[in-house]
Amino acid sequence: MNKFLEIMAAPPELDAETPTETAALSIDATAPESPTGLAPQAPREKKKQFKRDKRDVHGWVVLDKPVGMTSTHAVSVIKRLFTAKRAGHAGTLDPLASGCLPIALGEATKTVPFVMDGRKLYRFTICWGEERDTDDTEGRAIANSDLRPTPEAIRALLPAYIGTIQQVPPKYSAIKIEGERAYDLARDGETVELAARPVQIDRLELVDVPDADHAVLEAECGKGTYVRSIARDLGRALGCFGHVSALRRTAVGPFIEKTMILLEDLEALCQKAASGEASLADALMPVETALDDIPALAISRSDAARLTRGQAVLLRGRDAPNFRGTVYVTVSGQLLALAELDRGEIVPKRVFNLAGLIGRAGVKKG
Repeated sequence: MNKFLEIMAAPPELDAETPTETAALSIDATAPESPTGLAPQAPREKKKQFKRDKRDVHGWVVLDKPVGMTSTHAVSVIKRLFTAKRAGHAGTLDPLASGCLPIALGEATKTVPFVMDGRKLYRFTICWGEERDTDDTEGRAIANSDLRPTPEAIRALLPAYIGTIQQVPPKYSAIKIEGERAYDLARDGETVELAARPVQIDRLELVDVPDADHAVLEAECGKGTYVRSIARDLGRALGCFGHVSALRRTAVGPFIEKTMILLEDLEALCQKAASGEASLADALMPVETALDDIPALAISRSDAARLTRGQAVLLRGRDAPNFRGTVYVTVSGQLLALAELDRGEIVPKRVFNLAGLIGRAGVKKG
């Protein structure tokens, strides 16, 4: 079974830094006057600040992001909790949305593109009768209707939005127009015109109609798909207008709902880890979790030494792999590198250095 090395640094603290008290300034009334007529001041003591030492932490936190938090803020919170040197997320979630936000720490950041290219699952509620400029509840109304669609009318329309379709992104999106974000231009009152682009939607289902004003749908889609655009386009096609009033992402690539952790649960685990009652490694999924769809290739220690130096390795013999493509390479069960394999030759592309705190959540202990 895989064994992961864990080197625990000082327990994480929640404050980024703790300032000390500043020494009070003093004035000596008996000292000679200065040319300005004021008594000279004692030298000002510099404020001392104690910063926590960042450490090497490698793995994935699958955060169940709460509504109201930006993805960037979520990353900074997780980075602070783990006192990690590096962190990033695999796919932005709007503040309105909740759910699956995979956050990569340390060497896991090298695998982010593989997660972002994975399938995503969403459950969202459309509010009928009103289109908004942001295509969600945060915007202003720009079109209204008293019409409400029947469940049958909604279901009859959904097949037109399954497969590879042309979709116009929301005006309030992170897409760049001549170097500027579309949402920045829209907020400044400029006219934003975004071209339609192909997106892949594999599944789109109506799962609930709680009342005439709302419909709950589930979508399985690829990279670059906007659920807000689905709601907007459905509303227009049904002649009643609509916008997203609730949105939850339930999966991103290999990260699914049962692997998520609430922020408050993670904070509680950090407190237990600080007192030695738990390990933060149990909240981290291994780096290679992001590589589930990529073939794994085990090599010897001698070949591993060459790869870590950036040198190619040629595998010979009848057991040598004969396929081409991307592989992730392991040695003694531990992730070593991402590489390209071609007729037995392994060319390293990204080498991993997994010294430090290593994720082990979900790893069977043997």
